[in-house]
Amino acid sequence: MPRRYHPALVTLHWLLALFLIGALIAGRFVLTPQDNADPAKLISFTMHMGLGLTILALMLVRLGVRLGTAHPPRVLTGQPLPDRLAPLTHWALYAVAIAMSVSGIVMSRQTGLPDAVFGDGPMPADFAEVPARAVHGGLSLLLMALIALHVAAALWHQFIRRDGLMARMWFGPR
Repeated sequence: MPRRYHPALVTLHWLLALFLIGALIAGRFVLTPQDNADPAKLISFTMHMGLGLTILALMLVRLGVRLGTAHPPRVLTGQPLPDRLAPLTHWALYAVAIAMSVSGIVMSRQTGLPDAVFGDGPMPADFAEVPARAVHGGLSLLLMALIALHVAAALWHQFIRRDGLMARMWFGPR
């Protein structure tokens, strides 16, 4: 058993962390407050949609690498709840990130957004009535909570338990 994750998995982990946090911040604090009539919103949507598609592709690659490579054994804390939550949270991060990308694709198709962003179609007046918008927004909140839980657990391992767990998701001899 290796002591660290595969370098491709490590790279994808940190790249996706950056992209996911960036997309969540952009969606919540840039896109949501912008008026749909504002021409700058098209630029924001172009970047957000491109980032969302990139996240989806990288998440699928990451899932393939995760399933296809050897990885370190599970670390047990001796506490039943954290030991059970850890793998559930990891798989939930995959599922929710992928579902969020898919809901974004569905929402954009339901509203004709690709025609507005990549063509000369009109920008939808509002997204509030689009069912996929509610799903996309709800998943964004769930993803933020999962990321916060993941980061809190990593910091707990690093600074409270001091068990070296975070070193497994970094580069070095396997």
